[in-house]
Amino acid sequence: MTYDEAVDYILKIPKFTKKNPLEHTKDFLRFLGNPERDLKVIHVAGTNGKGSVCVYLDAMLRSEGKSAGLFVSPHLIRMNERIRIHGEQISDGEFVRVFEKVMEKVREMERQGLSHPTFFELLFGMAMTAFAEAGVEFAVLETGLGGRLDATNAIEHPAVTAIASIGMDHQEILGDTLEQIAAEKAGILKKGVPVFYSEGEEAAGQVIERQAARLGISCKKIGKNAFENLRIEHKNIAFSCTNAYYGTTAWKLRNTGLYQAENAMLALEVMKSLLGEAGRPQLWREALAQVTWEGRMEEILPGIYIDGAHNLNAVVRFVQSVKARGPHRTAVLFSAVQEKDYEEMTAYLCRNLEADYYVVTRIEDSRAADTEKLLAAFARYTDRPVAVIESPREALHYVRKHQDGRTVYCLGSLYLAGMLKELAQEESLC
Repeated sequence: MTYDEAVDYILKIPKFTKKNPLEHTKDFLRFLGNPERDLKVIHVAGTNGKGSVCVYLDAMLRSEGKSAGLFVSPHLIRMNERIRIHGEQISDGEFVRVFEKVMEKVREMERQGLSHPTFFELLFGMAMTAFAEAGVEFAVLETGLGGRLDATNAIEHPAVTAIASIGMDHQEILGDTLEQIAAEKAGILKKGVPVFYSEGEEAAGQVIERQAARLGISCKKIGKNAFENLRIEHKNIAFSCTNAYYGTTAWKLRNTGLYQAENAMLALEVMKSLLGEAGRPQLWREALAQVTWEGRMEEILPGIYIDGAHNLNAVVRFVQSVKARGPHRTAVLFSAVQEKDYEEMTAYLCRNLEADYYVVTRIEDSRAADTEKLLAAFARYTDRPVAVIESPREALHYVRKHQDGRTVYCLGSLYLAGMLKELAQEESLC
């Protein structure tokens, strides 16, 4: 079997079909020989920032000489991005080998009357198998959707749990209030396992605190006063920590998103809990300064940035980050999927970001929002020009042609970020 054949098989598993119950995922892991058994799992949930927290944790663990596996989603360009060992995406050959091994067990499951794993379950099982075979000590896991019913929550004894920023997203699945969504995220909490969470809306924090109290576990809020954003440089943000444990030297991230300091601080507190006095923050500082996290305020071509902001909470943070860079001329390239509240996102963008013009495009996915509806949404909130260009490739060409010294920000969907990144790589090779 080739890599493309394996990927094609996985893609044909409906991504948004009815979820299998969590017991099914536990059965799946048992068929795989419980590869998670000897792993020290760090389980991370949240609406925005959880992927960044995971990447920061992975980098800091490796700086300490720890072996680590990283499981994140979604991927931007290639499916291998979801499974990383010792800081590297698994190779195509390794992906196929693990896929074939896992599929042997899937066939056994089906012969015994169990249903086929979902798209996410299968990739999760592959990641756990790959980590166990590599003999890693730590596995850093990002939830796919929610937490309580997420396949990753089949891990019964994680070493620590963490919850990044919580906001309104996936209401059709997780609930239509912040409290309901927070309860789903807090579903990853376990007895005997400490939890750390980023300060956000008070209602969400209260849900996490109450669940921790019910379980009788340590719960620490990482407040806004735990760090201070110092400055944004060309492609970096500098921040300081208020806890003396981390020293007095400024920390740097290779990103200009203001929200990334918050994500890094949550990861730092998790590291501190894991290693305590044995931890070496100077190594963590060096590791974080080298981390690049694709699709988050990432410059893919000169003056053209992609950002995965795909809900209102993320768009608010995106706008704050753009404004923190100081006055500059901007343009926006936007797309979204149908189930997202793009009306709220476009309203906030138009009211709070002085873009010279907007471009709407259609991502290459069956769930893509109609460009005419996106156009109508922008027209309700801005009198600036709005161009409709169906093809992301042509939309990228358009903003490059009309850039004229502006910084172009592309957002609204991680699918869009991935498509534009791949197109930019093609452009760079031309």
